[in-house]
Amino acid sequence: MNAAIAGILFMMLSGVSGTLMLSAIKHLAEDLHPLQIAFFRCVVGFIVLAPMLWQIGGVRAMRTRHIGLHALRGLLNAGAMLCFFWAVSITPLAMISAINFTAPLFATLLAILILGERVGIRRWAGLVIGFAGTLVIVRPGFEAVSPGAILALVSSLVWAGAMIVIKRLTHEESPLVITLYASIFVGLFALIPAIAVWQWPTGWQWGWLALIGVFGSAVQYFLTRAFSLADTTLVLPFDFLKLVWASIAGLFLFQEVPDIWTWIGGSVIFASSFYIAYRERRRGVPPRPRVPDTPAS
Repeated sequence: MNAAIAGILFMMLSGVSGTLMLSAIKHLAEDLHPLQIAFFRCVVGFIVLAPMLWQIGGVRAMRTRHIGLHALRGLLNAGAMLCFFWAVSITPLAMISAINFTAPLFATLLAILILGERVGIRRWAGLVIGFAGTLVIVRPGFEAVSPGAILALVSSLVWAGAMIVIKRLTHEESPLVITLYASIFVGLFALIPAIAVWQWPTGWQWGWLALIGVFGSAVQYFLTRAFSLADTTLVLPFDFLKLVWASIAGLFLFQEVPDIWTWIGGSVIFASSFYIAYRERRRGVPPRPRVPDTPAS
């Protein structure tokens, strides 16, 4: 199997893993508050990463001069994750997946406003069209905007802010150290709201929490493998299949039928995000960190 095909397959596996994670979150949220699920997702993530800490030298390897930036990333990541988990519990999976495509758009917009990146008319047009796709999905003025859609949009915006901080940290910190600090700070910030709705999980709920952690870690691994094996512009179009997987899961597991506006809006958002990524590559703009487009992963 050549690298290009392998990269495409890993991107598809990333989407499937993400959909399984969303489905597990939605199922578990029927009995356990989503704020608490988000906290335990952080705990599972840290348990998975803890052995790697000792492999790189233990606590001494965690020395950093940017503890403030790590804390800021953790705060933003926690806020995005809490909004995301809550949105998943009350919103159709297809709509969540479609709105998640806005994260790269928000990241580009914040890079312009905060980092001062210069953007030409074509990428500005891509941003405008992408956000127009968001309006197609939520249709303000034509029907009441659902709280879940608002939470999903807020999650994408805040997560985009976290990606900007990650981009700054990658200049001087290793990806593993960044991820470890994220697990610590996100867990601490997520614990605060989780306490307000606390209840100890039952035996089967622990199993679902573990599955959410496994699927979330799988998303990160498959996504990283996809981008390491093939060019971004080759594998990125297959990320759109997440909308297909989410629609199938929503239909068969939760009896959710996505409307035509979700498909149209999601397609517009994804196409504009892909175009912006393509233009950045053509112009030689340094790529943003290859992180999942959802804070739950």
